[in-house]
Amino acid sequence: MASAADAVADIADGSSLAVGGFGLCGVPAVLIRALYEQGAGDLRVVSNNCGLDGRGLGQLLAAGRIARAMGSYVGDNKEFARQYLAGELEVELMPQGTLAERLRAGGAGIPAFYTPAGVGTLVAEGGLPWRYGADGAVAIASPAKEVREFGGRSYVLEEAITTDFALVRAAKGDRHGNLVFARAARNFNPLCATAGRVTLAEVEELVEPGELDPDAVHLPGVFVQRVVALTAEQAADKPIERRTTSATSASSASPARRKAGA
Repeated sequence: MASAADAVADIADGSSLAVGGFGLCGVPAVLIRALYEQGAGDLRVVSNNCGLDGRGLGQLLAAGRIARAMGSYVGDNKEFARQYLAGELEVELMPQGTLAERLRAGGAGIPAFYTPAGVGTLVAEGGLPWRYGADGAVAIASPAKEVREFGGRSYVLEEAITTDFALVRAAKGDRHGNLVFARAARNFNPLCATAGRVTLAEVEELVEPGELDPDAVHLPGVFVQRVVALTAEQAADKPIERRTTSATSASSASPARRKAGA
């Protein structure tokens, strides 16, 4: 695609989106920004979390453009928590592994599967608040799910997830849509890509078909319909969600390290 704006141009109000990333790692920030500028609203988003305040999906959230979110993590997104508790946003939370497998199943054409995660909790028994009313009461609660026993152990039935579109970010890709993800950015990106009926990929480095080692490809191009090449500046924009450092004093370093000036 000539630009991210062209790639997201046909995403309409009410569309469902599977969006890769975890926190701020591997987030398709350029496509999300283009969608924000495009103006689509009433979106149904499936993502591990909803970004941070003002970053990633947090931009769409702050603008009131997300109507429903499915994920496993709220984190430090204060606006997400505020909208959920105020009844402005419908939220379906689930175990992180269940989210991953529901996306994988959707991409593989498997309609549902059984998992032990959530058995004996509100995940299986129903009653998780999906939406609150203005008065703080639960307006919509999760339904009970089927539970069956296999080999003497109980499992809950979870349905697969598919979406109208998927937005992902890759470190490298070619014009056929074959993608390579860097380290932890491989988190939910491949799963979201397979679950979307139309998948948009922003790539930090675009190469010609045939340049990628087939054994190095993490996601084959059959799952990707649109590729957007990022500029060097866009590719380098990788904020850190939470920086944690520890001071190392010279006195605690070994003699060899002190001599080396470490």
